[in-house]
Amino acid sequence: MTGAPAPYSTRRAFEETDLAACFQVRKDVFVGEQQVPEDLEYDSLDATALHVLAVAADGSALGTGRLLHGAAAAGRTGGDLTVGSLGRLAVTRAARGLGVGAALVRAIEDEARGLGLAAVDLHAQTHALGFYERLGYVAYGPEFPDAGMPHRSMRRVL
Repeated sequence: MTGAPAPYSTRRAFEETDLAACFQVRKDVFVGEQQVPEDLEYDSLDATALHVLAVAADGSALGTGRLLHGAAAAGRTGGDLTVGSLGRLAVTRAARGLGVGAALVRAIEDEARGLGLAAVDLHAQTHALGFYERLGYVAYGPEFPDAGMPHRSMRRVL
């Protein structure tokens, strides 16, 4: 059975224009809406991270996320090099409720599998725990603050 084409798609961001779109979504959501200081939002890990972008049929950016892997992820995964670190997941206000966030998580997991990773960790804002739990992530460890907001560590084995 074929239906209407998806109103958006996800892809790995290789081109400068895609990376710029990823950073703009993060600026709108984290810096603009959540008041995260820009110097905390962007870091040196962006240069080596794998970035994923969700775009509408017209090419406009709807969401983004990144995957840290290897040595870049080790500080967030307890030093386990077989675990990637999903982060900076952001969906534009207009695109929320369309499944974009879940599609981005699945796209990042596909990229992690392609890198041979066994699991993905993330630091979830506590209000988003249910979202990640529905996608198969399990919380572990105590709550901790990040950029002034409460977070929990979560993991999903791939």
